Amino acid sequence: MQAFKTQFTLSRQYLAECFDQTSPFEKKSAIKKWFPALLLLVGLALLMFTEQPKVAGSMLIGLAVLELIHIRFKRAWWLTRQMWGRSANSEIKLSINNEGIETQNPYTKTSLAWDNVETVIETELGIILVAKIGGRQYLSKSLFPEELVAEIIVKCKAVEDD
Repeated sequence: MQAFKTQFTLSRQYLAECFDQTSPFEKKSAIKKWFPALLLLVGLALLMFTEQPKVAGSMLIGLAVLELIHIRFKRAWWLTRQMWGRSANSEIKLSINNEGIETQNPYTKTSLAWDNVETVIETELGIILVAKIGGRQYLSKSLFPEELVAEIIVKCKAVEDD
């Protein structure tokens, strides 16, 4: 694989693309859906069937409402948290070579070796590299020439088969 270097700004648009392209492949947990309902039921039960002060029941209902808001505005909240981070709007240097992928910004430097990639998921606008330790890295196809994207996918699939 030929060495390739590029840089890009970690902008709101890039982060929005990351969220939109990776969220369909996120691990879904049934508990996330049922948690607000459970909080609401327990809170209502505490309010209706106990003689205790109403603080605990009210707090649980309030937490249920907050959790529902979190579920409804998940994308906006995630983007806001990312934009509050130090790395937001910073220049990211990306290098790809025979060893793997390396990203560097003014605050962090990370690398992902090809043999640490468990699987690769191709999306409409990018690729998601899933590490064996469970981390995920999204790379937009707009950063690379088409032949390099195909080469990355082939390299990762070859590692998967080993």
